[in-house]
Amino acid sequence: MTASFEGTAALITGAGSGMGRAIALRLAGQGASVLGVDIDEGRLAETKALTAGRLSVRQADVGDPGACAEAVAAAVAEFGRLDVLGNVAGIYLAEHTTKMSVEQYRRVMSVNLDGCFFLAQAAIPHLLETDGTIINIASNSGLQGVPYSAAYSMSKGGLIALTRSLAVEYLKTRLRVNAIAPAGTRTNIATSGTFPTDVDPDLARRLGGLRGLAEPEEIAALFAFLASDEARSITGAVYTVDNGLTVS
Repeated sequence: MTASFEGTAALITGAGSGMGRAIALRLAGQGASVLGVDIDEGRLAETKALTAGRLSVRQADVGDPGACAEAVAAAVAEFGRLDVLGNVAGIYLAEHTTKMSVEQYRRVMSVNLDGCFFLAQAAIPHLLETDGTIINIASNSGLQGVPYSAAYSMSKGGLIALTRSLAVEYLKTRLRVNAIAPAGTRTNIATSGTFPTDVDPDLARRLGGLRGLAEPEEIAALFAFLASDEARSITGAVYTVDNGLTVS
């Protein structure tokens, strides 16, 4: 059975492309009112054009704590409530650890981890009112060692720790906090990412599995399940979607 999200409201970051777009479209298609947030205004407009009016958009940089609080306030002001926070926005920078600049490191951490914290901080009071849920898009890289990705892996490992910590902190409420940890998925990051020219091919094989890439719609399907009442007993969980990469 496909869950209905009629009467609910969601804020989804990274909605301009990839997993964020797929998730925003999935929830809107199942009846939710959705505020899609992305740094790229043009891509947001493309996402909005694919919906039948249930998707509003807001350009924002989730690496800015103030913008995070403003996005949550905008969603509540428009919809009168907030039921789902989807922390999907993320960036990936592959580089030798010794060559990553301070600016690159700070950018990865601010988008992939800091933004998720500040969005959750602003959203939790509203989510407590609706028995809502937070779903963080982490990564397989936060669960196992990945070469040329120290900052990215740190950010995603931190996001998994944030997920579990929030789940425990609010265990005596109906707020649920879970994470999805994809591996290679057919997004801009996977198809257009660049790597150092001198990568070790043996180490680089750890970046992909034997069964290829997942599709963004697969992540969206799991997200929709976790956001639904069918998953009301699930909190503090981390679901891998990695074509068997972790076990291989």
